[in-house]
Order: sequence, then C-alpha cells, then structure tokens
Amino acid sequence: MIDLAPADLLQSAIHEITNILSPHGAVGADGVTSAYAPGDFSTHFFLQLAVIIVTCRVVGWLGQKFLGQPQVVGEMIAGVILGPSLFGLFLPEIQGAIFPKEMKNVLYTGAQFGVGLYMFMVGTTFRADHFAQKGKSAMFVSLAGITAPFLLAILMTPWLMTVPGLFAEGISRFNATLFMGACIALTAFPMLARIINERGLSNSSLGTLSLTAGAFDDAVSWCVLAIVLATFGAGPGVAVVAIAGGIGFALLVVFVGRRLLAPLGRMVEKQGEMSHSVLAIVMICFFLAAFVMDAVGIHAIFGGFILGTAIPRGKLCAELKKKVEPFAVIVLLPMFFTFSGLNTRMDMVNSVPMLLVAGAILIASVLAKFAACWGAARLSGEDNRTALGIGALMNSRGLMELIIINIGLQKGIIGLPLFAMLVMMAIITTVMASPVFEWVYGRKARESGELGAVPDTAS
Repeated sequence: MIDLAPADLLQSAIHEITNILSPHGAVGADGVTSAYAPGDFSTHFFLQLAVIIVTCRVVGWLGQKFLGQPQVVGEMIAGVILGPSLFGLFLPEIQGAIFPKEMKNVLYTGAQFGVGLYMFMVGTTFRADHFAQKGKSAMFVSLAGITAPFLLAILMTPWLMTVPGLFAEGISRFNATLFMGACIALTAFPMLARIINERGLSNSSLGTLSLTAGAFDDAVSWCVLAIVLATFGAGPGVAVVAIAGGIGFALLVVFVGRRLLAPLGRMVEKQGEMSHSVLAIVMICFFLAAFVMDAVGIHAIFGGFILGTAIPRGKLCAELKKKVEPFAVIVLLPMFFTFSGLNTRMDMVNSVPMLLVAGAILIASVLAKFAACWGAARLSGEDNRTALGIGALMNSRGLMELIIINIGLQKGIIGLPLFAMLVMMAIITTVMASPVFEWVYGRKARESGELGAVPDTAS
C-alpha cells in the first residue's frame, strides 16, 4: 500500500482529473510524447458523442425556431461549429483535447455507419409506383442536373486554373474540369432525403422524383470522381471497379434481392412484430451492402439506400422505422456531420479577389442545379410550382459536397482556397433549400391541404 500524505493524495487526484484526455500509452522515443492507449479511444469517443449530440440538438432547435430551417441543416452547421472554423478558432486547446486527430478514424467509422444506416431507412420509404409515374420527369431532371454543371465547369475551369492555389500544380485541364463538374452536379443525397422526410414529402411524387434524380446525379458524380482519381494516378482499375460494381450491385438487389428478402416480410406480417432474429438478418444485409459499395469505391450510403428499396413494404418497414430510425437520426447521423466539419476551414477565403471567385462559383452552382432542374421539370410536363420545388431541393449539396472535396484535397487535386470556397457554396445552397422550397411550393401546398404541417423535429 502506498503511503501518501493527504496533500499528496489531493494533488495526485487533481493531476489525474486534469489529464483525463491526455494520452496514457507508451512514451515515445523522445521520452516526452505518449501514444494513445486503447482506453483513451473509448474515453474520447463517449465524450465526443455527448458533445456532438448536445451541440446538434441545440443548434438544430435554434435554426428551426428562429430561422425556419430543418433540424438537419442545424446539424450540418453544428458540425462546422465543432471544427476548426469556430470551436477550434476560439478554444483551440479544448477543441484539440476533445477531438484529437488521433481519434478521427474512430469518428469516421461511426460517421459512415450513421449516414449509411439513415440512407437505408430512407430507401425503405422509396415509392416505386411514384417513380414509374414520374419516370420521364426524373430522367429529364437528372440529365439536366448533370449536363448543366459540366457545361459550366467547361466554361469556368480554364479561368479558375489561372488563379494561384486553387488547383494542384500539374493537374490537367481535363481532370480539373471533371472534378469541378462533379462538385457542382452533386446533390446532397442524405441532406435531400432528410429535408424531404422532415417536410412531409416522403410519400409524395415530388419527393420520390427529387430523391431519384438526386441519387442518380450523386452516383454519376462519384463515378466521375473515380475517373479523375484513376487518371490522376490511382489507375484505371479504380474507375472500372466503381462503375461496374455499382451497376452490378444495383441490378443484383433489384432483381434478386427483393425475392430473397420477401420471406422476411411475410414472417413479420405473420408474427405481428419484428423478432430479434429478423432484425439481425436485416442488419447483416445492410452491413454487407455498405461494405460492397465502399469496397468498389463509391460510398456506403448507396449500398444502404439500394438495399432499403428492396425491403418488403408493410409491417417490416414500420418496425424498422420504429426500432432503428430514432437511434440512427439522434445518435449516429450527427457523427457524420461533425466528422466533415472537423475537416472544414472557413478562414481560407481572406481577400476580395478570392471572395469574387467564391461568388462566381456560388452563382454558377445555383444556375447549374436550380435553374437547370426547374427547366427540365417544366419541359417534362410538371407545373411551374412543382418544377420550382424540384429545383429548390436539387440545389441542396450539404455534407456530401464536403466529402467529395475532402477527397479532392487529400488526393492533391485542389488546394485549400478552392476547398474553402466549395465549403461555402455547400453551406449556402443547403441553407437556401428549405426556405426557397417553402416559398415556391410548400407554403401553398400546405394551405391547399396537399401537404400536412411541417413536423416538429426539434423535440
């Protein structure tokens, strides 16, 4: 037994408390720095979750109450607040202690789990009958949402390449154009899905049309990114595996997966509830679907969404919504927003010329998505109000944009200034989406009874 005086015991206790978030592993070769022990990872993870959930709920509530923004938009902003742009700017030591870089991989894994599981739940609300009814409109909107961004990227990229620091040295105009086109064409699929759910559009033809077009646009953007990575040094096999793997998996789920999953739906209908065994089977299928999409180089969210569309409708979907969705929305999904926010720097656009470039990118992005998708919806036979609503939703980019530009930054395709400009574009277009949608479509639709009141998702 160690014999210590009361003062020494108190001092030792204070030392332990004040160093809870310090690394407790083996001391490095320099005799000063220490590695993080396994217990340090769990300690940080639990604290991070508490901080993330509190911040997301508070910011989401404030955004909904005072700005009329959906909870999800507040959560996106909360993720940026917890990163180096605000928390790390004013309280860098505290922010660094709670979110040390060594813990990013743990948070990344939780983030992918959260967004993938949420998109799986979104897939269970997909209405194939609406897609069949609106197939022509969805095709027109999707093609417009891809074509216009790439045309504008062709026009803008030569000018952007003359601005020092925006693109990596040595990048070809072809690669730079493809990357910019993918960034502008991207629709924030998880954000779009969450807005559609929170605005009561899940079972509407407008919601299904927008989700379908957004999903296709995102898939094309990821495939284009794979081509850029392949031609930029990752090898042609990256693009081949991504495109062929994504198409093959989607066809497998649509034509085979539905039949294999049908007995689970009948079992739940017969029992009147979902057993733990059925839930386990569904979750195994989800993890495998997410694995396949991640492994081929697209993204886990598409695996979750595609699998969700094949889940038998009825009691099984209702039980999943009751037992799985709350945990995914409240606990897991905020990790996705926070992880992306930790990689975001808002202090990189620090001069008038850079602000002008950022403004040009923003205007081009809005024209390429909002205006192009509105025009395509009108040409396909949709009324003006519905077309405007589609354009407003398709213009949202959110954290999917942050994911793709983080990849571009990590792979050396773009520089920090362009990264910051694209972050600003993503946030502004996402914040725009909900109020513009309510202005051009939602408000009148609610007054006429086409849509119910906006659900209170801040509680």
